[in-house]
Amino acid sequence: MTIRVLLADDQALLRATFRLLLDAAPDIEVVAEASTGDEAVAKALQTGPDVVLDIRMPGSDGIAATGRIAGAQSLTGTRVLILTTFETDEHVLAALRAGASGFLGKGVDPADLLQAIRTVAAGESLLSPAATTALIGRFLAVPEQTAVSADARLDELTTREREIVALAGTGLSNDEIGRRLSISAATAKTHVNRAMMKIGARDRAQLVVFAYETGLVTPGRS
Repeated sequence: MTIRVLLADDQALLRATFRLLLDAAPDIEVVAEASTGDEAVAKALQTGPDVVLDIRMPGSDGIAATGRIAGAQSLTGTRVLILTTFETDEHVLAALRAGASGFLGKGVDPADLLQAIRTVAAGESLLSPAATTALIGRFLAVPEQTAVSADARLDELTTREREIVALAGTGLSNDEIGRRLSISAATAKTHVNRAMMKIGARDRAQLVVFAYETGLVTPGRS
């Protein structure tokens, strides 16, 4: 199955460079390009890509586009993957809240970028690397926060689901959660999916955001 990608960046030369890389992969095809947020939304609605690769959209413009793409009824199968600089780009938090499925550093190796696109297209989120969860923790969690905050959605979760959401929030995969709790990866995945449905999370990225915002996960705790 060919993964259809929309490239979003405000520089034509950079888009051309990424197009060469992606089109060289046998299972990836660039179906459209966009230079602005509005254009990215329009092209996404027109082509229905599997992945929107946001390379370097101007801050709020890219975030607004992410929200509109994630919220479009006709684009429920489209995922947004963001390339950014971890240390300086605070827009990542807003993009995750808007519906992005994950992000990578701009210095990522070409092979890792291709694999990231495949991972996101398959419905997973790129939230395993320590740099990712550290960034989320920096912008979402208050250092002195220790108690779970009030959130009506927490009441919908069972004790086991809360435990698993907390582990997912630290970046653990289903396999790793299974080993930690002595359950199968399939069982862990079932709990994760049920929790996502209960809290209305679009994907695993949103589950991690929820875990930090409610205090199920705090920096330095795993």
